[in-house]
Amino acid sequence: MSNRETRRANRLTVSIALSDNTLTRPLIDGRIAPDGLDLIPSVLHGSEMFWRQLRFGDFDASEMSLASLFISYARGDTRWAAVPVYTMRRFFHTGILVRAGADIKDPADLAGKRVGVPEYQQTSAVWSRGILQEFFGVNPTEIEWYMERGADRSHGSATGFSPPRGIRLQHIPPGSDIGKMLLAGELDASLLYLNERNLVDRSRIDVESTGAVKRLFADPAAEGHRFYRATGLFPINHVVVVRRALLEQHSWIALNLYSAFVAAKEAARACTDAVLSAYVDTGLIARDCRDVIARDPMPYGLKSARRELETVARYVHQQGLTERLVALEEVFAPTTLDL
Repeated sequence: MSNRETRRANRLTVSIALSDNTLTRPLIDGRIAPDGLDLIPSVLHGSEMFWRQLRFGDFDASEMSLASLFISYARGDTRWAAVPVYTMRRFFHTGILVRAGADIKDPADLAGKRVGVPEYQQTSAVWSRGILQEFFGVNPTEIEWYMERGADRSHGSATGFSPPRGIRLQHIPPGSDIGKMLLAGELDASLLYLNERNLVDRSRIDVESTGAVKRLFADPAAEGHRFYRATGLFPINHVVVVRRALLEQHSWIALNLYSAFVAAKEAARACTDAVLSAYVDTGLIARDCRDVIARDPMPYGLKSARRELETVARYVHQQGLTERLVALEEVFAPTTLDL
């Protein structure tokens, strides 16, 4: 057997689930490969991916909802160890939708209203509620919540979710969804709206195109700029996780995966229109390739993201989704703590 054949025989095969975006595509299409690993990628919507991982553990590695990961650890489920790679960041509160005629002009007007959410514990909802409470004075207990996902296909079905104390939460019947309820006047707003086809989310209507629904923040990019200037926070949603049992056998996998994701991100930062628009959508850089090359608004590693990670962990706890504050050192793979 040649040296090349020996090296190939010694590689591990790892199944991995990823969402398809500019930061992950070089790994999905094989342009970037981690040392010592042969990846078998599955491309999934995050809603379905997280449900399958939390409920069934379908893949050796995947992206994962930060909030659900913290909740799992607080409740003793430590199957997944995090690698400090963040494949989605967004100013989630700028995506809040309100129904025309609901008399909602600013965040304070959400108090007393009926607000939909695909899943109460999902990370984007945690961020939006935390920002509404901390920076706009809107307490989650002041809102009547309507959750779309049923017990059979929700992330919370795998983590033991129940409505936190003081929260009024109703489940949307299986025959309806957030989009239908918004257009029927049965909801006043939606904290997050997901209508991409997947096995978990039911909404399909493009509600914004109807003219009956609009953004709470008329200029989402401007609000993203304002929030970032005021706080320095660029909220993180997805983190990469690896099966802890696999890392206990091969601890090197965490760092090799991390290096591959870094290389994939660097490949994605090439000056193409698609990549450029993805970075501009963050609201942090101008429409200029030089900005993309000079400054990465989505750094990986634990040290650079500690404020965002600790903030969302605090929001999860403050919102009653965990009985204790989960420390980052519990969640991230030991070999990645100095990154």
